[in-house]
Amino acid sequence: MIAIIDYDAGNLKSVEKALHYVGEETVVTRDYKEILSADKVILPGVGAFAEAMEHLKRYGLDHVIREVADRRTPFLGICLGLQLLFAGSEENGGAEGLHILDGRIVKIPAKEGLKIPHIGWNSLHLQNQGKLFAGIREGAFVYFVHSYYLRAEDPQIVKASAEYGVQIHASVEQGNIFACQFHPEKSSSVGLQILRNFAKAGEV
Repeated sequence: MIAIIDYDAGNLKSVEKALHYVGEETVVTRDYKEILSADKVILPGVGAFAEAMEHLKRYGLDHVIREVADRRTPFLGICLGLQLLFAGSEENGGAEGLHILDGRIVKIPAKEGLKIPHIGWNSLHLQNQGKLFAGIREGAFVYFVHSYYLRAEDPQIVKASAEYGVQIHASVEQGNIFACQFHPEKSSSVGLQILRNFAKAGEV
């Protein structure tokens, strides 16, 4: 069972639908016991960083997510869900994140010819042998929707990057923690393979 954390963020249904498509059983929930008893947990989301952190704290989900991380349960953050795992974001004057991983979320710099938010398909450079990218070729395209991006402190946790006027740390892995800035649930066959790979995380 894969628990999808419900904290009033958008995009939960599309993640649930994609997981069903690859044959995974899911529950969309903010119930502590359901989350902690799940085989794997996903934190999806689109929206504003500070507001999302407020919602996580209101429901006590910040503590649950940290417990999931401590229990070594495979955990996947998607888009805003990736950003929330880090120390904080400079969005709207700044806000603290969960700080499960080291790094900051910063605004994509303005550059002539580039539209912000970054919306659309972008190719990935794969590095450091990410488990999420097993069976996926170098240069594969995935779908992004974001105005802020990750600068991870440790380059070794970065498993995929993308170029959009600046190098974007597009996916990270550290122990049982996985995260993607892009949307695998909207990334066609490549994204479905990433979700399949996550569903196998922790299996022998």
